[in-house]
Amino acid sequence: MTDTVIYAGGAVCWRLIDDVPNILVVHRAKYGDVTLPKGKVDPGETIPQAAQREVLEETGLKVTLGVPLGVTNYVISSGREKFVHYWAAEVTEKAMHASTFVPNDEIAAIEWVPLKRARKYLSYERDVEIIDQWAALFREGVTRTFALIVLRHAKAMSRSGWDGKDARRPLTKTGVRQAASNVPTIAAWHPKRIVTSPAVRCVATVAPLAAAYGITPKRADALSQEQWETGTATTGIREAIGKRVRVRKTAVLCSHGPVLPDMLREIALATGTAMGSYIRDAAALEVGEYSVVHLSSTNPASGIIAIETHSPRI
Repeated sequence: MTDTVIYAGGAVCWRLIDDVPNILVVHRAKYGDVTLPKGKVDPGETIPQAAQREVLEETGLKVTLGVPLGVTNYVISSGREKFVHYWAAEVTEKAMHASTFVPNDEIAAIEWVPLKRARKYLSYERDVEIIDQWAALFREGVTRTFALIVLRHAKAMSRSGWDGKDARRPLTKTGVRQAASNVPTIAAWHPKRIVTSPAVRCVATVAPLAAAYGITPKRADALSQEQWETGTATTGIREAIGKRVRVRKTAVLCSHGPVLPDMLREIALATGTAMGSYIRDAAALEVGEYSVVHLSSTNPASGIIAIETHSPRI
């Protein structure tokens, strides 16, 4: 957030009603309009965090983010430019039953609208452009997704400053803060599994996330830098990635800088995705950064749908 720019997050919340895709819209009391749920980023928040929180606050629905759908930007009445990032978010029956929505001064009502009607019903063309991005995924049959979150370990002590085995190098104080700061954003995709290199710096990086979700991380030698340096890691990485694609549950995979390109390459190979610079870019992470690789739950072989990269908030 700056004096001239506002950042916000929102979602295209969707569900099938009698096999017809429906989009959730909100009726805003103050503006008298019909729009998608969204809101500005609070201090200390990331945009995915804001998107998930705003959906909950405006609609009473707790959602898991799916694929990114794009960004709209426009100038508000104060003269500041506003950028709104959107994600897809399937609303489950469990979330529907747990909804806490009641009409309030900000949101007068929420409404499920069939996709075709939503295009004419929404007040703003920019919202229509976002739901059209979702509609393109629906036509391709890849709206239900899971993510492989490829995470580079947080900042560790340097090799030159450590007297011991490389695999035992601990995180620095900065690294500990990076690891903790990643938890609220990664939580937006609700990981079900954590797989990590057994190196101390990787295990420590995923520890806050594991504690937050009550997940016991699986330690995989195939993701270790030590095994990668011997030149024997390819088969192990392929097996580790292949299993995660077959299981089709969102997972965090924590490893080392030199190993990440092979991991992204194996995700591409396992999903029939053509290699390109975007794969290399997704692997070129600084310490503590991670790439969220979105895949189809119904047909992983349809290729990588989207990749987004995020940094720790320190």
